[in-house]
Amino acid sequence: MENYRKAGVVEQPCPCPFPDLPADTPEVRVRDGSKIRNLMKFALSRMEGKAIVFTGMGPSVAKAITCVEILKRRIRGLHQFTRLLYRTVQETWEPLEPAAGLDSLTVSRNVPGIWVLLSRELLDCSQPGYQAPGSFDALYLPSSSSE
Repeated sequence: MENYRKAGVVEQPCPCPFPDLPADTPEVRVRDGSKIRNLMKFALSRMEGKAIVFTGMGPSVAKAITCVEILKRRIRGLHQFTRLLYRTVQETWEPLEPAAGLDSLTVSRNVPGIWVLLSRELLDCSQPGYQAPGSFDALYLPSSSSE
């Protein structure tokens, strides 16, 4: 690929995997360069409603999961639906020297993505990807004093 340069990237739109979600449900699009504190500030200000959706594609999937877990600790009793899917990305590569006889290339990649719906209301527990509100009390170890 040292004889090519990237000419363009076209990302195919990814439809929301939660079909019966109200249109006014806030969506937090997590990007690789997003700061977690800014994402959390936005999410907490929008969580006054009943639900919120976090999305992350490619390298931002881990950051989206981190944000979801932080929000679940700050606001107790949230129900969760998780959907994993792929978005198709087409990259166009042009040759650096057209006279060398090289053709343009189009590369299609499937980039993994995650959509997480957090809701204060009970969701359909029979659907795959559902996670009930949990207790975080077991996660905190009692402090022991060592002398």
